[in-house]
Amino acid sequence: MYLEQGPAAHGWVEDQVWTASRVATLIGLKLHVSYSVSGATRLMHRLGFSPQVPARRVAERDEQAVTVWNEATWAEV
Repeated sequence: MYLEQGPAAHGWVEDQVWTASRVATLIGLKLHVSYSVSGATRLMHRLGFSPQVPARRVAERDEQAVTVWNEATWAEV
């Protein structure tokens, strides 16, 4: 399935998320069928896909520092 290959496999390299607009574009490119963004959204919903927001975390995140901050600084606030 095209969606399983990920957005980068189809030219969207700036981030790794599927949007309704990208899905509509992909349908047009691969299947030669025109879908609106809202139509792609409804189609994806019927196929069992749900809208999700990816968790974005910095690559250099220091989990220990976050834990210490939460326990010490956040407690003061």
